[in-house]
Amino acid sequence: MKKFLLISVISLFVIFGVAVLRHNRNTPEYGAPPYTEDDDPILPRLEWFPDILNWQRPDGPLRVGLQVGHWKNQELPDELERIRGNGGAKSRGVAEWEVNLAIAQKTKAFLENEGVIVDILPATVPPSYWADSFIAIHADGSESASTNGYKVSAPRRDYTNKAGDLVKIIEEEYEKGVGFPKDTNVTRNMRGYYAFSWWKYVHAVHPMTPSVILETGFLTNPKEAALLINHPEIPAQALAKAILSFLRPG
Repeated sequence: MKKFLLISVISLFVIFGVAVLRHNRNTPEYGAPPYTEDDDPILPRLEWFPDILNWQRPDGPLRVGLQVGHWKNQELPDELERIRGNGGAKSRGVAEWEVNLAIAQKTKAFLENEGVIVDILPATVPPSYWADSFIAIHADGSESASTNGYKVSAPRRDYTNKAGDLVKIIEEEYEKGVGFPKDTNVTRNMRGYYAFSWWKYVHAVHPMTPSVILETGFLTNPKEAALLINHPEIPAQALAKAILSFLRPG
């Protein structure tokens, strides 16, 4: 009898394990890729890095970095090998990186018309990349087609003390210009985005780069997907206006 019970319990564990594996294999990867920086027990303090405390902005024109979420994801360096292959959301056969790239290109055009230098970056961030602002552009996804909205997040710890202002300006201009509601469900993955973690990765932004990650809307929501795919100039114009307001206050 005991042997029979033991075999039954083991069988249940095996069945449960297989079910979990199948679920994970079939579960779409939405939003920012899974990261672990938010779970780090110790985050660096600026007093540990005197060169950062004495940092001064380099001479030159205003510069903005626009990272295209998931673009060239297979080319990520070995230190980020665990997130290779995360392609993000999809809609109507269009991959998330294609939507992100179109928005980034339109945003770049708007900003360059204002004399701002713009770098469009793939998933791999150049080592210690610095700019007057850095925006990682993504699009979200959900199991439910009714889930909607945009969201913006600064790093868990912002060493510039400016990223919070950038978030507020983007929220104001994006909601006004695009018309999507604000999604308040900012995730730990967003706050712990790998590009923010300069103390952990070589391929991350410089700690004195004001940085945010923007989820432009849900590709799994038909209404939002239609706008993001067919009219990338709309979110791009709102984003460009926000960036200019941040760079040139008043």
